[in-house]
Amino acid sequence: MLFRYDAGTDMLYIQLADTASVESEEVAPGIVLDLDAEEHVVGIEIEDASKHADLSRLEVSALPFSRLVFSERRASQG
Repeated sequence: MLFRYDAGTDMLYIQLADTASVESEEVAPGIVLDLDAEEHVVGIEIEDASKHADLSRLEVSALPFSRLVFSERRASQG
């Protein structure tokens, strides 16, 4: 599972599976589900994410992780 946040567009994308989406469906204002060919949810897009969630923290509880990977990419300023 991968969480991606774009501060420029205030968009949060939660990638649930490493499968290509073939269809998208808006299920609530600003909430879009990406579906694969078998109509399984492979991703969730949340528009105006900072207005709907506290993005300053991510809390995980009781998930069967063998390892955690933290990645932060910052654009270099010229």
